[in-house]
Amino acid sequence: MAVHDTIGDFLTIIRNASAARKDVCTAPFSKMRLAIASILKSEGYISDYSEEQNEKGFKVISIKMKYVGGKPAITGIQRHSTPGCRLYYGCKEIPRVLNGLGVAILTTSKGVIRARDAREKGVGGELVCKVW
Repeated sequence: MAVHDTIGDFLTIIRNASAARKDVCTAPFSKMRLAIASILKSEGYISDYSEEQNEKGFKVISIKMKYVGGKPAITGIQRHSTPGCRLYYGCKEIPRVLNGLGVAILTTSKGVIRARDAREKGVGGELVCKVW
């Protein structure tokens, strides 16, 4: 049975769109991807996102990329926990991204949240990705 990393594919779509200086990129819809896009928008890495339908009628997430002075706002985006190697952290062991300059995204019992919020709430979880 094949294992597909849909979150890794989503992050790759964003990384490639940023590197190619695209204005908008689209990805298939899922609640997890929507939550990640919401965090990226609140942290200022993307301009906006919306839930749309493509020409075949399937739901997609459309992401409007953000550029600052002609350079992408997303310098790097990296998948941390993969389907083959899940990485879980307690609230005190969650790693910091560039000493607090980046953001780590976790999936916890409280939902998909930033590492900063997870530390405040005292919950740990699976570290999905790091963005800087």
